[in-house]
Amino acid sequence: MSAAMVYITCESLEQARMIGRTVVAERLAACVNILPGMVSMYWWQGKIEEAAETVLVAKTRMTLADALTKRVAALHSYDVPCVVVLPILRGNPDFLRWIESETQPPS
Repeated sequence: MSAAMVYITCESLEQARMIGRTVVAERLAACVNILPGMVSMYWWQGKIEEAAETVLVAKTRMTLADALTKRVAALHSYDVPCVVVLPILRGNPDFLRWIESETQPPS
């Protein structure tokens, strides 16, 4: 099993909680971490924007990354949500086994 961390930005703490709770309940992620208080600066529609956002980091199987990305996009309020999948190359073997045991491929 190969594991992944999925970096997601959300418009608010409430949205991050809703998305996080959903992907964990649906077993698309073993757990999520929510980091409020981020400031983002980015190009949008021809100008630089600045916004307060919340970071959501999900731990999952690499094989579930596409399903998790689609589910986040369906739940998210942004037109183009940031959902970036980063492979976990190494880590605590017990933790990586736990990710595998707590996630399930969609039936």
